[in-house]
Amino acid sequence: MTIRLTCLLPLLLSAALLAATPAAQAIESGPAGVSWHELSPEQQKLLAKFESRWAQLPLARQQSLARGSQRWLNMPPEQRQQAKQRFQRWQSLDVEQRRAMRRAFNQFKKLPPAEQARIRENYRRFQDLPPEQRQKLRKQFQQLTPEQRQRLRESLRKQ
Repeated sequence: MTIRLTCLLPLLLSAALLAATPAAQAIESGPAGVSWHELSPEQQKLLAKFESRWAQLPLARQQSLARGSQRWLNMPPEQRQQAKQRFQRWQSLDVEQRRAMRRAFNQFKKLPPAEQARIRENYRRFQDLPPEQRQKLRKQFQQLTPEQRQRLRESLRKQ
């Protein structure tokens, strides 16, 4: 549960923020997919391991990789570092933890926009706290019973 909470929120926010950037929508292609030669030299360098099989990749995968590489290139260095750290945390999770995070993310995406905004704002406020206070709150949350956690979640929803 702790790993889910610690990893889920940054992942959700990163995905939401990245999906909202203009660069995320910059690469669109027709039904034939994204040609390797349509990619910028910088994108080709980032995606070099896919070059030999690029034409065989599904259209959605090509588009996803092209958009992701463009977002990466548009990120400032500190944001790239954060993204690398999040990816390393993701890779360190076991299969069930990843499944649980995907389910939680899909549930988040099904929430009304106002509810998503409220969750993002609560997360932002949490991140603004000093690290010691965040750790203290995490520890307090971990010590709650499942019923107490549920009541806390419900009270936070009403705010």
